[in-house]
Amino acid sequence: MNRNRVISSAIIVILVIVMIGGNSFFFGVKKDINIFSAFFAVPGEELSKDNDIRNIIADKTGTMVLETWLHGQSAQDAVAMYIASGEYPDFIDAGDSSWILYEAGALVPLDDYIDKYPNIKAYYSKEEWDLLRQDDGHIYWIPQFNNIKGEDTSCTHKDEAFWIQTRVLKWAGYPEVRTLDQYFDLLEAYYEANPTMEDGSENIPYTILCEDWRYFCLENAPQFLDGYPNDGSVIVDPDTLKVIDYNTTPTAKAYFKKLNEEFHKGIVDPQSFTQTYDEYIAKLSTGRVLGMVDQWWDFAYTVHDCLIQSGLADKGCEYVPLPITISEDIHNQWHNCGGSMNVASGLAITTSCKDVDGALSFVNDLLDQDIHNLRFWGVSGTDYEIDKDGVFYRTNDQRMNLVSTSYKLSHMCNYAYFPHWNGMSDDGINSNLPTDQPGEYYDSLSEQVKECLSAYGARNYVDMLGTNESPGPWYPMFSYSNSMTNATSGGLAWNLMGQVKHEYLPQVVMSDDFEAMWKKYMKAYKRCNPQDFLDEMQEELDRRVGK
Repeated sequence: MNRNRVISSAIIVILVIVMIGGNSFFFGVKKDINIFSAFFAVPGEELSKDNDIRNIIADKTGTMVLETWLHGQSAQDAVAMYIASGEYPDFIDAGDSSWILYEAGALVPLDDYIDKYPNIKAYYSKEEWDLLRQDDGHIYWIPQFNNIKGEDTSCTHKDEAFWIQTRVLKWAGYPEVRTLDQYFDLLEAYYEANPTMEDGSENIPYTILCEDWRYFCLENAPQFLDGYPNDGSVIVDPDTLKVIDYNTTPTAKAYFKKLNEEFHKGIVDPQSFTQTYDEYIAKLSTGRVLGMVDQWWDFAYTVHDCLIQSGLADKGCEYVPLPITISEDIHNQWHNCGGSMNVASGLAITTSCKDVDGALSFVNDLLDQDIHNLRFWGVSGTDYEIDKDGVFYRTNDQRMNLVSTSYKLSHMCNYAYFPHWNGMSDDGINSNLPTDQPGEYYDSLSEQVKECLSAYGARNYVDMLGTNESPGPWYPMFSYSNSMTNATSGGLAWNLMGQVKHEYLPQVVMSDDFEAMWKKYMKAYKRCNPQDFLDEMQEELDRRVGK
């Protein structure tokens, strides 16, 4: 990490915060518009200064937020620079580093404010709000994702899966692909018959993203392969309500042995363990990568638009999810209906904010249905149409506008890292998100994806996997482990386990002697005292289920 670059980035953000504090004439908006700042600890792009919908929302609410994102730094580095300076943006979501801001006293308790804002209060039940209380009894952030209003209308599987390009499935006659072995057998066969793309560039059968926290693309597949949902850090046996370490199961060993075999066959991308996230996204955007494990939200927003714009979607380079397990007798739980609440992080207000009520009033306004429609559907007549039955839809031209980066940056304003709803609109007709509107979702798909879905008797990505009921009151357990620190023996073990997996799993995959390297990895893993972590997770599980 270039320290000067990190410092420069932090200084720029701090200067922006100073410049936009209070009421001001900024970016051509009216003088009586309140301007707030926000920082989100994920990569992103700042909107154009005269963004259309941001200005419309400002006119309607009297408030605008200028959002900044990670650029060339880690979340922990960015948070450390804020703490060192003592100056913060008004809003912040530091992700897994939220606890650092909490311990630094940088966040405003929200307890005394929530009841004043009906949309915010209704965003979670009293029981759910109580889950967000920290050790001092206060609430400091609002998780803003996967909150479903009314019916769950999900069409896109936005979570983790084994993904594969439609051209591979079409070439093979749309076979049933249910197991890890079947998945790699298909990749091998296609690659042998089609080593290059039409332009002569070499196909990449399978790549793995391992950079920083995104190494979940390598390490956590065993829980899914054994038919469990994404609790992230442990498996929970629903019958015994006991936690299980998915890192040491027979399936975990079989999975990594398979990756090792495929690496030596030339199927696994040799750059997997050195590529950056940006390099990974660029690689997927070329259409050369046949398959990978990833969360949909981690790649699709950028890659999908690139494949559409370049014409590669018409050549079958888009990805669909497959219900992969270790054996055919296992029922998969890649997709679960109902929302999930990550209590470890969310939208927070910092102590640098001079108008907490004004900030929360804006959050409340963003949850009004008309503003929510502006955020995600856009402007009626420009970004979507309404049929005689009140159903929202888009024309092909409108859909093409929305794969243009310049159009999105100059016109659309999702305020995506502020609280928002999935599920149904208050009108009882439309979905809150276009990606969850069944008709619009299907009509927006490329012909190659439609053909693929039809071959499997599906209308959307959720159908490709099947869906399951929400696992239980404990779900997801990663919402607890994400906030663990070295202050407890379990938290220390958790951090050490992560370091060991980062170090050893690439070696396990690449080793010429898998068995010897697996034993070496397990020996190092056991030195982390994983039982301390599992005991703490069991205590949390017991608390969540009321034991």
